[in-house]
Amino acid sequence: MEISGRKALVLGAGKSGVASARFLADRGATVALHDKKPVESWPESAQGLKGSHKVGLIGGDLPSWLLDQIDLVVISPGVPKTTLPARYVDRKDGEVIGEVELAYRFLKGRVVGITGSNGKTTTTALIGEILKAAGIPTQVGGNIGTPLLDLVETSQDDGWTVVELSSFQLETIVDFRCDVALCLNVTPNHLDRYDSFLDYAAAKHRIFLNQTSEDTAILNADNSVTDEWSSGLKARVIKFSINTEPENGVFLRGLDLISILDDAETVLTTRDEIFLRGLHNVENVLAAFAAGITCGVDISTIRRAVAEFKGVEHRIEFVEEVEGVRFYNDSKATSVDATAKALSALSEDAGKTIVILGGRGKSAPYAPLIPLIHQCVRRVIVLGEDADNISSQLAGQVEIERVENIEDAVLAGFSAAEAGDSVLLAPACASFDMFKSFEERGTIFKAAVRKLKSGRKAAN
Repeated sequence: MEISGRKALVLGAGKSGVASARFLADRGATVALHDKKPVESWPESAQGLKGSHKVGLIGGDLPSWLLDQIDLVVISPGVPKTTLPARYVDRKDGEVIGEVELAYRFLKGRVVGITGSNGKTTTTALIGEILKAAGIPTQVGGNIGTPLLDLVETSQDDGWTVVELSSFQLETIVDFRCDVALCLNVTPNHLDRYDSFLDYAAAKHRIFLNQTSEDTAILNADNSVTDEWSSGLKARVIKFSINTEPENGVFLRGLDLISILDDAETVLTTRDEIFLRGLHNVENVLAAFAAGITCGVDISTIRRAVAEFKGVEHRIEFVEEVEGVRFYNDSKATSVDATAKALSALSEDAGKTIVILGGRGKSAPYAPLIPLIHQCVRRVIVLGEDADNISSQLAGQVEIERVENIEDAVLAGFSAAEAGDSVLLAPACASFDMFKSFEERGTIFKAAVRKLKSGRKAAN
């Protein structure tokens, strides 16, 4: 792909947009970076591009004359492909791609891609650790935090890049191809962005778009959406399951994780050797085993990497125990299904759970939580933009308490708990009504818990 001399518009001034603008400018393109927010509110990394890379910065509305000059649009994940600048440039035969597609055209080596409604970050990080443990040149990025473009220069012909991929990123791929592609699950999410669940699922399916018979697709046999996809793919299919025993796949049998691949049955590891909590994390480990085996890593190395893996921040992360009450941070649980998985994991404990819900809703119903609420929840604490909606949908099912901020939620959770209980932040909502990101939300939650613990110690 020739970049020098092109006139490019990058949409979105976040991490992905900054990486795209810098990459294009460094290779000789004339670049404008646009975001709807005023330029003065952009991150310093974005504002600094004007001086360091001579990138034009445009906040608010785009001038119509500019679009006539553009022949390449690079879209950040948070910007819909249907946005007017992208549609306009596409109609006049310009090129419209995403940051992942741009990076792929320059990336060396092979790619493992991971998508799914839940579990992406944990599985991506674990696969990265597995490949590194085998001594394979490996780098990890994408939706997990490091833009794929930032990994282009360090990619190697004999290495692997492990990429977490959101549905938003997959919307804008063209040639991007995974040597190994995983879809962990597809459940209702981002319905505020997509016209229907089918549209959302179709975006996820694009991870397999350019695979050939030489590639591998790893699919969840327990998820009705992903299981149906297996018969229509060109790639070799490996399934994983905690409920069945696929003919060619990896699965849970009792406490053992088993593989049957190429007619050979092997015990991979046991649940006792997995630090991560919950059956959903057993699914993630099974998927990671399948990926590691496909990439040529021996099972003993994978087993050791799995046993040493302690999880990822903000994913059912144990914070502190305060007078017999355990606090868990699952701020990354930004969908109803993710919250259900967290509640299910903690339901294995003897005590009840006080769960903190709320934030910016995604138009998905909260009713699927009701069976778990009846089973293991003592109280629901709500906050944020969708608090009233959550309260309305769960009314009569459980005691509900409304608070204004995370600090108050921690205090309310502790007050409602009994010794042996857990207080769980698993909001089932995005964070952008009150926070910059789910990471900030989780960090503030942890700080509030530690402040509570410190205050109780001082009082005693």
